[in-house]
Amino acid sequence: MRSKYLLVDREMLPECYLKVMDAKELILSGKAKDVSEASKMVGIARSTYYKYKDYVFSPNTDTECRKAVISFSLYHKSGLLSEALNVISGTGANILTITQNLPVNQRANVVISMDVSHVNGEIATLLELLGSIDGVNSAKLLAIE
Repeated sequence: MRSKYLLVDREMLPECYLKVMDAKELILSGKAKDVSEASKMVGIARSTYYKYKDYVFSPNTDTECRKAVISFSLYHKSGLLSEALNVISGTGANILTITQNLPVNQRANVVISMDVSHVNGEIATLLELLGSIDGVNSAKLLAIE
């Protein structure tokens, strides 16, 4: 199924969309206390703001990230997952989700998705660090984008 969203150069947009984006920014930054003030500041009607506010967005560099998914097997020992998470965090990765299966035969499988935008070094190094922890086996990269 095709996405209903488009990326369009701001030069191609009608001026009212850009003014709505400016008004949203004024409100978020605190430079305008409310919609009425922001609308006046950018020169649009409040109704224009409300009509388009939920339909125009600007890419936010704060939310851009490079994602990776890794998996590994843990021996069932208290504190081992915490140690692995500390290693991941120590490389600059930001953990997004953790899925851990129940231990079977003293082993639990773990899958972690993370933002690796600020990782110090290579993902391969992170995997090696995880693999060097006593009780962690088969650390591997499943996906990266």
